[in-house]
Amino acid sequence: MKYVLMFVSDPDEDAKVAPEDLQADYKRIYEWFGTHAEHIVDGGAELLGKETATSVRYGADGPVVVDGPFNEAKEVIGGFSILDVADMDAAIAIARTWPSLGIPGTVVEIRPMVEDYSQFEEQ
Repeated sequence: MKYVLMFVSDPDEDAKVAPEDLQADYKRIYEWFGTHAEHIVDGGAELLGKETATSVRYGADGPVVVDGPFNEAKEVIGGFSILDVADMDAAIAIARTWPSLGIPGTVVEIRPMVEDYSQFEEQ
């Protein structure tokens, strides 16, 4: 089954980490992708900062384009990857090894992907 891992962090907490520690974290992340390569079905992607985001929201007169992320949370999605593993327990086991979990405010959100759209096909 496929699962999306979303790597979430708190920019305020990230800013407190010394640059050399962040560099060491990036090295561990690179190694993490190598360690789990057999289960990663894409290379994943690091996202640019939330200040580069554009969102489309519902407005009274239809869709409205706004600067910034859709939600107003202080946490941001910094990247994502897709795993192909047996079940949620296997996805959790991999997510638990995410190197940045030692940084306060870091979370790995795991969501199963919809892979079968046959229920939406016209009969």
